[in-house]
Amino acid sequence: MCDHCLRTASGISRRGLFAGAAALAGAAAWPRPLLAQATPPQNAISADEALKRLMEGNARYATNVSAHQDYSAGRAARTAYQHPIAAILSCADSRVAPELAFDQGPGDLFVVRVAGNFVNDDGLASIEYAVKFLNTPLVMVLGHSRCGAIDAAIKVVRDKVTLPGHLQQMLREIKPAVAAAKADKPEDVLAAAITENVRRGVRRLETAKPILADYVKAGKVKVVGAEYDLATGKIAVL
Repeated sequence: MCDHCLRTASGISRRGLFAGAAALAGAAAWPRPLLAQATPPQNAISADEALKRLMEGNARYATNVSAHQDYSAGRAARTAYQHPIAAILSCADSRVAPELAFDQGPGDLFVVRVAGNFVNDDGLASIEYAVKFLNTPLVMVLGHSRCGAIDAAIKVVRDKVTLPGHLQQMLREIKPAVAAAKADKPEDVLAAAITENVRRGVRRLETAKPILADYVKAGKVKVVGAEYDLATGKIAVL
């Protein structure tokens, strides 16, 4: 083989090695966002500031003066990154839409939804992802008034109702909150159970090892509970 061929083959080999190393480095970095914004990301703020933005947005929503109406704005840019200011564990109820209720646009909230807004392993893993890899400073457990899942759990506890399919398994996660609420003999068992369920979710997330508990202890993340009123659209932080 001629010297030119040897030099060419060597060059290709080096380039191949560099390309392979770059690919491995990229794989090792997953699942961090592929590209970073040139300016500081919107979630480079404290948890208190994030909560303030959410509550200001809810005030706009409740008075029907929402600022976010053009959801196409920034669509192309969002293909490269996401920097949500809060992770929301919400009920799957069709009447509850966190992005609308907090008047936030696409990319602003990392929403995990399950009927009854309770913490299971899949939801916990999703929130861990938002905190560890997306640098989300605020985590919120969002319950709501007249929650059907909580009401069903009350009937299971009170009337020994057996529900079909996987519903019974889902309600097992909610029943401890119902039992604790009933023990205080409240006038409105449903309302009390909704609040207790949110508080239990907050406590579980705050103490969830190995990720969330460490972030909370270090002051990097705050976990709060809140309730959405279906009738008024207002959200109250517990």
